[in-house]
Amino acid sequence: MQDAKPTVTNTATAVQALAGKRVTVVGLARSGVAAARLLLAAGARVTIADRKERSELERALAELDAGSITVRVGADYGSAFESPELIVISPGVPSRADELQRARARGVQVIGELELAARFVAAPVLAVTGTNGKSTTVTLIGKLLAESGKRVFVGGNIGTALSEAALATYQAGGASSPYDYLVVEVSSFQLETVERFHPWAAALLNITSDHMDRYESMEEYVAAKARILDNQTAGDYSLFNLDDERVMRLRARTRAAALGFSRTGTIGHEFSGGTFLEGDLIVSTVTGHRQEVCRRTELKLLGAHNLENALAAVSFALLCGCPLDAVRRVLKTFPGLEHALEFVRERGGVRFVNDSKGTNVDATVKALESLDQPIWLIAGGRDKGADFSKLRHPVQARAKQVILIGEAAPRIQEALGEYDRVRRAASLREAVEMAAREASPGDVVLLSPACASFDMFTDYQDRGRQFKALVTALP
Repeated sequence: MQDAKPTVTNTATAVQALAGKRVTVVGLARSGVAAARLLLAAGARVTIADRKERSELERALAELDAGSITVRVGADYGSAFESPELIVISPGVPSRADELQRARARGVQVIGELELAARFVAAPVLAVTGTNGKSTTVTLIGKLLAESGKRVFVGGNIGTALSEAALATYQAGGASSPYDYLVVEVSSFQLETVERFHPWAAALLNITSDHMDRYESMEEYVAAKARILDNQTAGDYSLFNLDDERVMRLRARTRAAALGFSRTGTIGHEFSGGTFLEGDLIVSTVTGHRQEVCRRTELKLLGAHNLENALAAVSFALLCGCPLDAVRRVLKTFPGLEHALEFVRERGGVRFVNDSKGTNVDATVKALESLDQPIWLIAGGRDKGADFSKLRHPVQARAKQVILIGEAAPRIQEALGEYDRVRRAASLREAVEMAAREASPGDVVLLSPACASFDMFTDYQDRGRQFKALVTALP
């Protein structure tokens, strides 16, 4: 299969539509800053709005030209919505917030940073969504493409906002792109506000319960995920996890060529091809002919869920024309992401594993299932409306002891039912020291919280790094 031909966006048209326009950017995290910089470059009159006080936003504000923007933060936040012609929101801003609903009622368009950036980019977008595994899959795709000599941007919901790639494209003249491919992690929050976002290839990895504090029902969450398919056409590709029932229900929704991946079976005739496990052999047919990639045992990634991530990444890599030898080299050496089943240290025969990225129940279940040794599980944090009862059987089968921290500790303990090997710790430090003191050689101490981090930490990365620091400091 030949490399995809980039569909060049008319950047000049996007700039013309924004020049002189009053635009409010809501939320001053990474994506908000990137969106503001892109809008300024396009000639928009930019106001930035954030509920936080200016003292909390100094680092973000330092990245912007203060003389070119209007700042409405803290008590002045509400005034940012008085007269915009367009509002651009960051993923963490609820798309149905009252001030946004009132703006829509006045006829103001509200879009997300992802949608804004998509109007400027000039290379094929490879978009990945799902409840779990997005970051690992997107990072692996990026490494596969880079190893094959392709110029690749990796970002979106992970690390670097797509607006950074859009700005680089604009600065390069717009008619060409500094990238061959844009590999983008896409969250349900970002998909809520897409209008024209058009991936050349879109992957749905899995859909399990998450963010039930933001969505009124599981159906609403699934509908948000499914929007990744809305603007695809017959010249595009949609990749589905054949082992996930909710994902498979969305197969009929795509107008693109359907591809599949599976670790439990082959690819049916209703698909244009896919990547699957045949015994211990990873096989792909996405190019129209059979390619034997490598043995499953050659993957450095741990766990069945990471095998699924690898199958999805291989599908995209081969679709983009990556040679098999380059694909094999990366699969044999890629260890996974920081905070995702990350080995930290072995101490006295006890292994410590950081899975702080396990912010929902399904991620923690997969982490438990990935380890064969007796597990001391450290879990808990801020509840997102999760069904913790799903932890009961995996914990009973695999956990030697559970140590609970954070706001959700009482709910998790109640959900574990008759499992009585549960303790509470007042802090992550206390939990680590307790496990280190009592775990036996051959055990694994696993941080996999099944919860958000915001009750005790800045984010999951802060939680994971503190865990690693505590483990490293153990005598």
